[in-house]
Amino acid sequence: MDVKVTWKQEMAFTGTADSGHEVTLDSAEGSGGHNTGFRPTELIAIGTAGCTSMDVLSILSKKKVPFTAYECKVHVESVQDKHPHVFKLMEFEYIVTGKGIDRADVERAVQLSEEKYCQGIAMMRKTAEIRSRITIIEE
Repeated sequence: MDVKVTWKQEMAFTGTADSGHEVTLDSAEGSGGHNTGFRPTELIAIGTAGCTSMDVLSILSKKKVPFTAYECKVHVESVQDKHPHVFKLMEFEYIVTGKGIDRADVERAVQLSEEKYCQGIAMMRKTAEIRSRITIIEE
């Protein structure tokens, strides 16, 4: 994988990847930016949530779990008393909606993602405690 960030102005950049997609990065006004894009650390959290979510949905689909909606929320806490401000906690909430969903299927999909497949979580686990919870919404 090759990625690139290109400076636009002040603290704003455009990030691109081999996939051809672009994302705007910027910092808060207090840090010299104009709040026109994602913070890089926000993208790390979003990327990790996306990585585990792709695993979970792939596994649920293979198990023929009848989900109709899905969401993954992540709460992140960072070390604040020293630099770098690495993630010290990532708490994932996997929210699966559908009719007649077996909780054990979702638990197994999350376990496989977090312990075996998700490279994002594997990398984040080097500095952060990983916690997760599952919410099933019955339609």
